[in-house]
Amino acid sequence: MFVIIGWLVALGCIFGVFIAHGGNISVVLHALPFEMITIMGAAIGAMIANNQPKVLKATMKGFGACFKGSKYTKARYMELMALLYEILQKARKEGLMSIEKDVEDPHSSAIFSKYAVVGNDHHVMEFITDYLRMMVSGNLNSHEIESLMDSEIDTHHHEAHAAVGAIQRLAGGLPAFGIVAAVLGVVNTMGSVGQPPAVLGGMIGSALVGTFLGILLAYGIFEPLGGLLEQKVDEGSKELQCIKTTLLASMQGYAPQVAVEFGRKVLYSTERPTFAELEGHVKGKK
Repeated sequence: MFVIIGWLVALGCIFGVFIAHGGNISVVLHALPFEMITIMGAAIGAMIANNQPKVLKATMKGFGACFKGSKYTKARYMELMALLYEILQKARKEGLMSIEKDVEDPHSSAIFSKYAVVGNDHHVMEFITDYLRMMVSGNLNSHEIESLMDSEIDTHHHEAHAAVGAIQRLAGGLPAFGIVAAVLGVVNTMGSVGQPPAVLGGMIGSALVGTFLGILLAYGIFEPLGGLLEQKVDEGSKELQCIKTTLLASMQGYAPQVAVEFGRKVLYSTERPTFAELEGHVKGKK
């Protein structure tokens, strides 16, 4: 919703001021379809040539994510930490082997099934169960598991960031393709030098629309989308860091109540629940 609002404000101010100053919007509208096909066609072609299929697929998915609200809310984090608290509490009271069945088949687990929001996120569930499984096996110490977690989070971040890079490169190329379209327009104009000045003026104006459109698409449309998607990628990494911090604190001997507090402190302040909010949510889930 905010993406649409931002675009409307930007386009409204640009074209509104242009019209208010006596600009002939019909010249822009006449050239717009042809310039748009030239610029966007060239940019999309270059984007396809510049990225692997998996990156293109992730980029299309990323465009869709930009128009959705963030799933990383305070309610989601409270559910995540309540899940971690309950599974760690069971392991502390009954021993690590008591959670083996929960970890091996989380969909049939009485604990995991209580937390549907987090449970439906395949990547998060895989991250949690993989490292709980390592904790149960007892073959790795906390430093070794921390190193593995850091590597996986780093891989996840770079993989998700590939779509951000693709959008940013698309935005970076659009002004250049706008110039290409403008040059072609000038070439076309030079071939019509015998036309009346009014006709030549219109042709030159149409050519300049290419430069204008390339810059507008780059910095008014696609660059903001790249920045927004980058913020969403960072939120996904922050959730994994919360899980990492909580599990490592548990491995180092801290009680579940303290371990989830470690994880809570990692979260961004805008979504971080207070100690009292988290405590009340955990007690309500028992």
